[in-house]
Amino acid sequence: MDERTLRVEDAEGKEHDYEILFTFTSEKTKKSYVVFKEPGDSEELYAYIFDENDTEGGKLTPIENDEEWDEVEDKIENYLDDHEE
Repeated sequence: MDERTLRVEDAEGKEHDYEILFTFTSEKTKKSYVVFKEPGDSEELYAYIFDENDTEGGKLTPIENDEEWDEVEDKIENYLDDHEE
């Protein structure tokens, strides 16, 4: 695993590796976010709040606030615009 890979354990305890596209910390919420996807040509993106100080090596928390989603979606759109082929 490298710094661009995120390993996530599902509800059954099985580990899955994802490709980290980018991370950012919001000035508004002071929270860190991670945006990632399945390796390869997958176009489905995932975004979660990421607590890197969690004692278990990092904790992902779902984004449930509409204002947070708006900010994350703006960041994703900017990322996609910058990385169009």
